[in-house]
Amino acid sequence: MSATTSSESALSAAWTALRGRGRTALVPYFTAGHPDRTASLEALRRAEEYADILEVGVAFSDPLADGPTIQRSTFEALQQGMTLPRTFELIAEAKLSRPVVVFSYLNPVRRYGIERFLRDAADLRIAGLLLTDLPAGSDPAIEEAVRASPLDLIRLVAPTTTGARLAQVVRAAQGFLYLVARLGVTGASRALATGLEEYVARVRAASPLPLAVGFGISTAAQARLVAHLADGVVVGSALVETLGRDGPVAASRMLAELRTALDEADRERPQ
Repeated sequence: MSATTSSESALSAAWTALRGRGRTALVPYFTAGHPDRTASLEALRRAEEYADILEVGVAFSDPLADGPTIQRSTFEALQQGMTLPRTFELIAEAKLSRPVVVFSYLNPVRRYGIERFLRDAADLRIAGLLLTDLPAGSDPAIEEAVRASPLDLIRLVAPTTTGARLAQVVRAAQGFLYLVARLGVTGASRALATGLEEYVARVRAASPLPLAVGFGISTAAQARLVAHLADGVVVGSALVETLGRDGPVAASRMLAELRTALDEADRERPQ
């Protein structure tokens, strides 16, 4: 990927390079420390062969936005002593070359200290932060601290976000927008949400940022369909379930299948 300039974030550089190659981003999510630290480390390292951006979730005791699969993964990680500082240690040991986005609830970051978190994350070259329970405008001081740091502030956009609220959310966002494909908590789904094409088009009209679609994508066929609409595809629960049940090699095989599906969609795209 191209070098990052002083005015360009690591995520912006990554997306610029992806667009130049006509490549849809594969963005896998892993809960740090699940199913155990050794397997988590191996899964992250293996994922780099197929992924373009990596999401690393911080284990939290009250993950209300997550469905049963990711809730279970975070509880298992907590039981084994995974914390935010140990998440940083895991990321440091993995020595990842792809941009990393930390996916967290606000409470662990508050407890760690906002300024300390941003400083330590920047030292690890973490590219972005997505705070699940920090809606746009809810805490201007924290939002501004993140935006002023080397980390991009990633925003979630729900299908119900429209009009002035959508304008407010995208105005405060950096890096890319994470479009929640369906209402409710995270979790694999057998079918994509209806109205996804219109939803993606509506957000694209509101912001020039790249759009990554997640929540419910669980198969290569679904990923291929989404690749015709969005700039990136996020896969979380299905991948976490595969990793927990069958281990890092199986998770890597799943990512290979997803990457193949995205590559096929990219070749089908009009030049």
